[in-house]
Amino acid sequence: MKLRDLYHNKWVGLGFWSLLYLLWVIWLGNYWFLLGLGIIFDLHITKKVKWFFWKKEYKEGEKRNELLDWLDAIIFAVVVVTFLNIFFVQAFKIPSSSMESTLYTGDHLFVEKLTFGPKVPETPLTIPFTHNVIFGKESYSTLIQNDYRRLKGFREVKNGDIVVFGFPHGDTVLTKAPADDYYSLVRNAGRKYAIDNFGPIKVRPSDKKDHYVKRCVAIAGDTLTVTDGLVYINPQKQEVYPGIQFSYTVVTNGQRINKRILEDLDIEDSYFDSNLPGYPYLLLTADKVDKVKALSNVVSVDGNLDVYPPDYPDSYLSIFPFKPEYQWTRDNYGPLWIPEKGATVELTLENLPLYERIISTYEKHQLSVKDDGTIVIDGVATSSYTFELNYYFMMGDNRHNSLDSRYWGFVPEDHVVGRPAMVWLSTKIGRKFPANIRWGRFFKFV
Repeated sequence: MKLRDLYHNKWVGLGFWSLLYLLWVIWLGNYWFLLGLGIIFDLHITKKVKWFFWKKEYKEGEKRNELLDWLDAIIFAVVVVTFLNIFFVQAFKIPSSSMESTLYTGDHLFVEKLTFGPKVPETPLTIPFTHNVIFGKESYSTLIQNDYRRLKGFREVKNGDIVVFGFPHGDTVLTKAPADDYYSLVRNAGRKYAIDNFGPIKVRPSDKKDHYVKRCVAIAGDTLTVTDGLVYINPQKQEVYPGIQFSYTVVTNGQRINKRILEDLDIEDSYFDSNLPGYPYLLLTADKVDKVKALSNVVSVDGNLDVYPPDYPDSYLSIFPFKPEYQWTRDNYGPLWIPEKGATVELTLENLPLYERIISTYEKHQLSVKDDGTIVIDGVATSSYTFELNYYFMMGDNRHNSLDSRYWGFVPEDHVVGRPAMVWLSTKIGRKFPANIRWGRFFKFV
């Protein structure tokens, strides 16, 4: 039998597609879908049901209906792309500078889901090719809500991974300021002010929160400490990745740094203060620090590190867990233990701020504290809690310009979407084509 005949043999086709479908059902873990083997059998062998009811079967010499052909192509594309988005790969655009100089604002990414395992959709009724909004309205319905379930991946999230995940505080969104952190605004200005000026609010399910991308610096069971901006885990110093940058005060002899030099170093925000004289806030990687120090008109380069007491009297309202007793800043933070599934902690009024959102929001228990200080979970007084999920601590590589776990706490495992695999397009905001294209980042693997 020739290869061409083998390709068109109905029994070979049945065997091939049945095997692929069977492997997918085993991976999915829902054996009700085995009923789909009957459809595959009918498509290849019996052909009793017209499953593709919209397709027109043309007689020999009959003129083709272009409208129906386009409909067939569109339906096929929607089904295939939706399947790929759910289980394999999804497009994502970097919305902010929190990961520079590793990932840039305007980077368009393919996020692969196989490494950590794709999630079965919790909110399946969603308009294709949308995440949570279309034309300013919600693009999904909560009529059907599934429990969290993740399919088997190649491995778990580990320290140093760049991860795309749902924004933990994204369950409540201000309609007029959807990109802002509702809870941060409430802490700093009050709930009434937030809703009166930026409301009303809308509530989103876990899998419909806006997506963020950060680097995982600590996994479940780790103890994290940040000292002078450097991350320590258990208590080993973490690798300083090439793209990690901090802000520095650069003092010069009174002269500005040549604009071309700043452009070559990819430094765009460079305010010069003649009273310094120099630059009070330059974002630099370790490599760029060495290059700036070597300039003839540079006198000194010093990191802008926050120590306690903080720069602003109310900064504890911005730093998780938002209590003044912890005396943490963005650059001197912790020690903080990252909750692990199955681990039990003793609960006290002192450490409750660390875990209360996990208990009440992520793991959906009723939590309250009586006037005498007794902690009550689901109506039962308790002094301990056992975690039901693993958690992660995420930080942006742009350490002094990143809203990350230091500002909103832990990332639950059910919020993890996937791992950035490749930059397929990168554009600079505020520039016209072709000057807005970062040509060197085309098809760059992350």
